[in-house]
Amino acid sequence: MNDLQLDADGRLRHFITLAGLPRATLERLLDRAEALRRDSLDGARPLDVLAGRTLINLFFEPSTRTRTSFDLAAQRLGALAINFDIERSSTVKGESLLDTVHTLEAMHVDAFVVRHKESGTPETIARNLHSRAAVLNAGDGNHAHPTQGLLDALTLHRRGADFSKLAVVICGDIRHSRVARSDVDALRTLGVRDLRLCAPPELLPDTADADFAQCTFVSTLDAAITGCDAAIMLRLQKERMEAASIPSEADYFARYGLTRTRLARAKPGCFVMHPGPINRNVEIADDVADGAQSLILEQVSNGVFARMAVLAELLSK
Repeated sequence: MNDLQLDADGRLRHFITLAGLPRATLERLLDRAEALRRDSLDGARPLDVLAGRTLINLFFEPSTRTRTSFDLAAQRLGALAINFDIERSSTVKGESLLDTVHTLEAMHVDAFVVRHKESGTPETIARNLHSRAAVLNAGDGNHAHPTQGLLDALTLHRRGADFSKLAVVICGDIRHSRVARSDVDALRTLGVRDLRLCAPPELLPDTADADFAQCTFVSTLDAAITGCDAAIMLRLQKERMEAASIPSEADYFARYGLTRTRLARAKPGCFVMHPGPINRNVEIADDVADGAQSLILEQVSNGVFARMAVLAELLSK
């Protein structure tokens, strides 16, 4: 994949996945996100880093956080962001995805931000472009969500985390989660050695899945969260779980929901994270989601700066 994502000088050409990206690239993006935060006065001052650039948000799935934050990231860098209306486009008339992309390319677009239910769609677009436009993956199937992995790493980084000493648990629908895969890629690359996965058996990945190599599979959240520095809770993705047999929501919460009692098993001050949207009192209790250890809204805020960093890396002259 890096033959597609990186040019001959090691600079980002596309942003499809975190898997295989060098640690130096991730650290550069984290540093760039911090610099852009400072330069923009925490987002209050517009920048002209990408003046004259145009990106199109191609979202074939619903999104609140990712789509809005990409839009804001582009605007705060001085770029023009266009939210492509799929339901009013020629795709409803049968136009193929690649024909749609090539049509938009002909209008001199600099980047496509793509979210799609089918894994591999952003890569397919990137490999079939007729121009030098960049492709950014905003989530494809259960494959990857690289800017979410980046912003989660940024959130821990801003809290002073030493990645080499962190113990992190990821709990929830890991089997169907592109967030889990990208979080594992980011945290492993940045040096996290104690990375635990917890879910009902039906929602755990196959132990032979190379994406989760060297992770520890733990069957109960009580055990998995013990001694952890951070807990990343995941949404039950009902839209991707047609073949999964899971307990009722109440049973799931009783076994795998993050409550104050379970959080007390972690290290004092353990960070609580969730990519959203939250199913309250299913994956996480209200008083934990809104509690002092929750970084959930910080993740949302950091998402704008993480995406600013990626756009600047790809599109600045």
